Amino acid sequence: MFCTFWYDSCPFIPNINASRTTGRKCTFFDGTVPEVPGVCHIQMHPAYNEKLRKLLMATATDLKLKFHDGGFGVCINGPRYSTRAESQVFRSWGAKIINMTMVPECCLAKELGVPYATTALITDYDCWKDNEQVSMELVMKTFKENSHKAKDLFIEAVKRIAKEDWKGEIAALKKAAREGVMVGPEVVIRHLVV
Repeated sequence: MFCTFWYDSCPFIPNINASRTTGRKCTFFDGTVPEVPGVCHIQMHPAYNEKLRKLLMATATDLKLKFHDGGFGVCINGPRYSTRAESQVFRSWGAKIINMTMVPECCLAKELGVPYATTALITDYDCWKDNEQVSMELVMKTFKENSHKAKDLFIEAVKRIAKEDWKGEIAALKKAAREGVMVGPEVVIRHLVV
């Protein structure tokens, strides 16, 4: 679920994120899979694929869905919500949302060479606002009332994604991921072969 510092239940399409998570597996290159040797020092900016972000925004525009473009979200471990102090710190950093699901997906997609973007559904103000506290009841109520926006957006976006040529994007992402892996060029990493 997503929390925001402007609450209007419109989808948010972030372009960057900050991870405040711990204990999540954020790499395939951790020595546990023989087919994935070495360590991958992947560039995480931009965190999301811009071509895919633009496609999501164009789709939202064509569907007349109001949305928020860009800005960053802070990803926390959860399942607990932020403390007021944490929420205020994240606001002072300029974060637009606080959520629990932006990381590690974007990191793992980068390591696979897969174009990735996300859309956040805004559900609440977190706890920074004096007169409104986040609760599971509020989150689920707002999510239920607005989930049709995501459904409509994704059904149409998938149709458009299928019509696009992604070969160049995928090749560039795989090349960048392979160049970040600390093993010699003679080592073949099958999922990163272009």
